[in-house]
Amino acid sequence: MSELRVIARHAGTVLAGQLAVMAFGVTDTLVAGRYSSEALAALSVGAAIYISVFVALMGVLQALLPVWAELHGGRRHAEVGRSVRQALYLCGLTIVVGMAALLFPGPLLRATEVPTALQDEVRHYLAVQALALPPALLFRMYSTLNQSLGKPVLVTWLQIGSLVVKAPLSVWLTFGGGGLPAMGVVGCAWATLVVNYLMLALALWLLRTEPLYRPYRIWAPLERPDWPAIAAFARLGVPTGLAIMVEVTSFTLMALFIARLGTVAAASHQIASNMAAVLYMMPLSISIAASARVSFWLGAGDARKARQAIRTGFQLTLAMAITLSLAMALAHQQIARLYAGDKPAIVAMAGGLLVWVAAYHLADAVQALCVFILRCYRIAAATLVVYCVLLWGVGLAGGYWLAYQGLAGIAPMGSPVAFWAAGGAALALTALIFTGLLWRVARRARPAA
Repeated sequence: MSELRVIARHAGTVLAGQLAVMAFGVTDTLVAGRYSSEALAALSVGAAIYISVFVALMGVLQALLPVWAELHGGRRHAEVGRSVRQALYLCGLTIVVGMAALLFPGPLLRATEVPTALQDEVRHYLAVQALALPPALLFRMYSTLNQSLGKPVLVTWLQIGSLVVKAPLSVWLTFGGGGLPAMGVVGCAWATLVVNYLMLALALWLLRTEPLYRPYRIWAPLERPDWPAIAAFARLGVPTGLAIMVEVTSFTLMALFIARLGTVAAASHQIASNMAAVLYMMPLSISIAASARVSFWLGAGDARKARQAIRTGFQLTLAMAITLSLAMALAHQQIARLYAGDKPAIVAMAGGLLVWVAAYHLADAVQALCVFILRCYRIAAATLVVYCVLLWGVGLAGGYWLAYQGLAGIAPMGSPVAFWAAGGAALALTALIFTGLLWRVARRARPAA
């Protein structure tokens, strides 16, 4: 089978599952928007905080994909199982850190001047999401293992099946019925909690019963912590998690700064950010598939085929990114009306933002592919530095100045457009730098140690 078919099939399977997970957020946004504008605004802030925490910690675990893919490529099956068990110690630490951040969001809410009227609802939402975090991170480990083995189909079926439970459960718990009172946006969080524990239980059952996992001896007794191994995980995972945190917070902190512009601006931004996140699932899926193949060939000692996998990843990413960006630009008003219904002020503002999302996505897709493949060559700290300087410095800070202070003779825009324009420019610069770095690293053509 050609490299293109292998990566495309792997990416397509991952994409189906990722879209199902993203549909969690789309469902919550639609449900909250139908419930009230205030609920949608509270979801915008609460989801921004939760995603910032979860995706950063998820990145620590996702960074282990090239480690396990290399072991798989080198046919070192027993070492894959031992590595997974050692990673449980790292996962436990991420759970503790994440729950603490979600249970005590007060300082962040005050520092970003989130309106007082929203803060109580946001706190209640995050408290429930804190309980949903442990199964979410453990399931992410299971997902990463399957992706590293080139067998993501079981994860995808679990994710699609969970959506069948999540959608009606969110509607029921938000609006109430059947003896339950309406919970508002907190009902969406309770629905997520139920689904996360259900997915984890099924994943554990599959690990125990599926023949696919037997060569890796996943269920061998848990060894004592191997601190050198855990430190190696941390050297790759911590910079990766921090880099993802910077990337995501440069995106999600927009919601906290935009909240002071009022309910219409916050709700419109929530729609735009939700669509940007949905579009991101395409390059994310291709990046996962391509990086798994690159690491597989590095583990097998074939640097030429690793470079071929990189080229294939770029071809798929650029083709899909251009197609989706054009579709978004042409259908921006229709998409805004789908989300906001009969709220014309939100439809008008969100429709304008979605045009910016189309441009934002092009740069986002390229930089996402680069950063995943750079991890195959154990490049993580450099990406963190670039993200801090450009995404926080140019994107988030630049957007703040454009929106509220004005910049270089430009009057303050007082609009979410300022943040999307600055963020898009920052991502374009990031994509250029990462592409050059990847070209240089791949030329060395040596498997990672």
